[in-house]
Amino acid sequence: MDQFEGLANAIIIQAAVDYRLALKHLRQNPDFQPAMSRKHEVERFFRSEWFSSLTRINGIELLARLKTEVEI
Repeated sequence: MDQFEGLANAIIIQAAVDYRLALKHLRQNPDFQPAMSRKHEVERFFRSEWFSSLTRINGIELLARLKTEVEI
């Protein structure tokens, strides 16, 4: 794995961690604005051209998997 790939993976992993945490906060308090902002920010990232340039993973499918994972 080259340095670029490692950095790209770290960015995506951190975004997934942030998304899971935001969803968990919103499950406890749906009006918690910082978590809502983080959720929207990460969703924009997973749908962005930048995300597509970092990985071959489908960002929309990843979002769906993360939502399912947190709901369980």
